[in-house]
Amino acid sequence: MDIDVQTLIFQFIGGLGIFLIGIKYMGEGLQKSAGDRLRDVLDKTTSNPFLGVLSGIVVTILIQSSSGTTVLTVGLVNAGFMTLRQAIGVIMGANVGTTVTAFIIGVDLETYALPIIAVGCLLLFFFKNQKVQNIGQAIFGFGALFLGLRFMGEAMAPLENVQAFHDLTLSMSENPVLGVVIGTVFTVVVQSSSATIGILQGLFSEGAINLKASLPVLFGDNIGTTLTALLASIGTSIAARRAALVHVAFNLLGTTLGLLLLGFFTQYALYLQSSLQLNPEMTIAFAHGSFNIANLIIQFPFIGALAWLVTKLVPGDDTVVEYKPKHLDPIFIQQSSTLALDQAKAEIIRMGEYSYKGLEETNLYLTTKSQKHSEMSMQIEGALNNLDRRITEYLVELSGEYMSELNSAKHTLLMDSVRDIERIGDHFENIIELIDYKITNKVHLTEKAQEDLNNMFDLTVMTVKESVEALDSTDREKALGVVQKEDQIDKMERDYRKKHIIRMNEGVCTGSAGIVYVDIISNLERIADHAVNIAEAVLDE
Repeated sequence: MDIDVQTLIFQFIGGLGIFLIGIKYMGEGLQKSAGDRLRDVLDKTTSNPFLGVLSGIVVTILIQSSSGTTVLTVGLVNAGFMTLRQAIGVIMGANVGTTVTAFIIGVDLETYALPIIAVGCLLLFFFKNQKVQNIGQAIFGFGALFLGLRFMGEAMAPLENVQAFHDLTLSMSENPVLGVVIGTVFTVVVQSSSATIGILQGLFSEGAINLKASLPVLFGDNIGTTLTALLASIGTSIAARRAALVHVAFNLLGTTLGLLLLGFFTQYALYLQSSLQLNPEMTIAFAHGSFNIANLIIQFPFIGALAWLVTKLVPGDDTVVEYKPKHLDPIFIQQSSTLALDQAKAEIIRMGEYSYKGLEETNLYLTTKSQKHSEMSMQIEGALNNLDRRITEYLVELSGEYMSELNSAKHTLLMDSVRDIERIGDHFENIIELIDYKITNKVHLTEKAQEDLNNMFDLTVMTVKESVEALDSTDREKALGVVQKEDQIDKMERDYRKKHIIRMNEGVCTGSAGIVYVDIISNLERIADHAVNIAEAVLDE
């Protein structure tokens, strides 16, 4: 039989492209429908590893990507939202959640792919409601997934009659490690374990590959999907790198176990196929699901051992920016407003310490251009936003309780201080963006301009630091010092603007450099304004 190789290749890669778009659209549509709740699910339901497993399964089913769940988990560990032990549970759950895609593929809906796409398009293009559009995106992706499968299936059908492919599958049956390598490499290339499973289901359905050769490819697919998390962990905290490494270790150990028990597992899959009357696609889905569930059950009791292993492989003391509050105990709200205010104040001081550390990191980014300082600043800014929300919620809840006149005044001071500290974070985030622009567009600042910025940065950091210390100790003298320093910063800004105009007129400074320079000193001046607001609140008290 003559095979038009070009047509088959084009049909296969086109089908693969449509399949990947389908997976992406379906996951994004579901994720948008859920909104920020996915992150909250992981944050709030990981108090123990078992709940972590369940939340990992749920989130992976919703976003249709175990890599996506793992990357999200690495981010939460990096931010201090989650411990390593909690993250291990989520990662194990993600491995089980990703098998749902194979079951979806196992349901024969290829005939209805085009009508499903039409329904998705109808919701996407004829409705303005964002929620309806998100659902439309998910339905469109669902249909595209099956359309891509149909194209790939048609392209793979002739492989049954190709001797070279038969020889390859025979080699994979005799040497399972080859199947693992093929599954790993293909998943790494297409960045989707679901695509590898879909192709495998198609090949098995067409009789182009037997079950014993298919299973090692499934194992390899699990290893390939770990690369995304490893890449996401580059440049992150030690705890985040350990979490990514857990994903690799978990799947490597599972694959080793699968290869050792390959004969038994093949017989088990054949038994399921015959006893449940499964079609070929569903046989692969059940094999994939059973393997990942078995791997979870076997390794779950050894979460502590996995944590110990990766701690040895990635040594060092971890320093993370902790997003979660440490002092906001809700029990004090009903018991004692004075103690509750003290708790809130302790958390605000911690938040204030983050604000000047973020400012220091921003200045280091300006002078060194090292990305690690930018990343640390942005982590701190994220922590400030979260602490602002949590402290404000705590204080709002406290406002419903009876407070003395003195405590009521203190409550107002703390509410105002939280807002000012959060705004400091917004301003150094603006500066980070300006430095990013400067680096990307190769904008050059003169030595004098750089020196002026460093002077203003130093004074601003000192002003913010002293305002936080004044709030902590209710120190009027320090608060007065902050007001004086803020006057100096205002004068600096006026003087530096004038000097900048002179440099522009002399042609020493470019227009783009001037924009960056003026915007940075403007943001620093506003940071000083927020610092003086805190100091003036202390003076008023």
